[in-house]
Amino acid sequence: MVYKFKGLLQNRGWIENAYVTVDGRGKITDISTHNKEGVQEINGYAIPGFQNAHSHAFQYAMAGLAERHEGSLNPDDFWSWREAMYNLALSINPDQMEAIATMLYAEMLRYGYTNVAEFHYVHHGRSGNTYDNPAEMGARLIAAAKNAGIGITLIPIFYQKGGFGKDPSAKQRRFISKTTEDYYKLLKSSQKACTYYEHANTGIGIHSLRGVEPSDVVEVSENGQKDIPFHIHISEQLKEVNDSVEYLGQRPVEWLLDHINLNDRFHLVHATHLTRQETCGIAACKANVVLCPSTEGNLGDGLFPLKKYQDDGGKWSIGTDSHIGLNPFEELRILDYGQRLTTHKRNSFFSEKENDSGTYALEMATLTGRKAMNNFTTEYFKTGEPFNACIIDADSPLVSASTLKNLNSTLVYTADSGMLLGTISQGKMMVENNIHQYKDSIRKKFTEAIKSLNSR
Repeated sequence: MVYKFKGLLQNRGWIENAYVTVDGRGKITDISTHNKEGVQEINGYAIPGFQNAHSHAFQYAMAGLAERHEGSLNPDDFWSWREAMYNLALSINPDQMEAIATMLYAEMLRYGYTNVAEFHYVHHGRSGNTYDNPAEMGARLIAAAKNAGIGITLIPIFYQKGGFGKDPSAKQRRFISKTTEDYYKLLKSSQKACTYYEHANTGIGIHSLRGVEPSDVVEVSENGQKDIPFHIHISEQLKEVNDSVEYLGQRPVEWLLDHINLNDRFHLVHATHLTRQETCGIAACKANVVLCPSTEGNLGDGLFPLKKYQDDGGKWSIGTDSHIGLNPFEELRILDYGQRLTTHKRNSFFSEKENDSGTYALEMATLTGRKAMNNFTTEYFKTGEPFNACIIDADSPLVSASTLKNLNSTLVYTADSGMLLGTISQGKMMVENNIHQYKDSIRKKFTEAIKSLNSR
């Protein structure tokens, strides 16, 4: 297969009239500007497929449902929202999980994501019993990714406690691995499940410092598998920070910096509430942060100190977390505008090397996002690598009127789903003219699952 694009974005800039040849496995065999025969000509601009570095797939089923401020579960903060989330987690079965995740992943593709890091903690049956296959739910997520056509990094989560020094609650029973040995068994089963899909792999995940005994966090970081990414929720809420100080005598990130050998395989999710010293510490040890602006805004988490972190060379990626929003361009805009509103400056996405905000944002989201998936490829499109691309309609008014010099920022600051022409994942056009190729069958199963949950 040979695709021809009006432009292809590489690290060094745009290639005009670019031809991309892919083999039967969806890998790039050639990138050139030379005329070729039998091409599929696409009137669009190809940018690297977005990396969704943080997802809780089942929560897609409750997107928009925690906004009614009534009754005893008045959703006034993160903790009351969490109760509504627990109720959904207690209800969902494997078939429903697969149907919901397949719909979500198809929608991610429609918005330009081609890979997802699935931060997965609904492991067990409704009563808390382990399935015959400990990774049954994870296997369903992998099946969903395969059916939708998206790459997945399954991150089975170690979740052990109900809070700092507290036993888990009854509503957390589906999440729990009591010991590190139990967690390692879950991880091994998850890795076996990945063998059934070529574009699946795994990472290690700790739910949070409040969710796992600190000594076990150290054990997993020191003795767990070290050649895969390590993801952890951290410092998302002020209550979490205050509880950590009371229990550990330190703030969460402060404790991590003192007790864990952080490096660039670590991905700290949210990290909303940091001191200047913590911010500098994360950047200095080359750990990454994963920011989920639409969810963080929806939950009232707060704003990550991005400008200070970037000034110290910190790297970040984006995720959609609870999936209240799915547009990667919107995630980038919310992230940037939150910084502008608090700093009163307009240079949030900026470095000494790169002074174009759109170019900088795409680089961070792409390269740091890939690291979250254990992909250290630094070239946007490279021979021998899978061809994953988000295609922008060249006839969109602002796109068609832009010079290539201004195109990246035009995309980041104006693009919506109507400007997307399609998404290529693993060399295949999975979304064309804003329609996923398996939309009807996927949506039918999703609708059936939602109706059976009786949650909407």
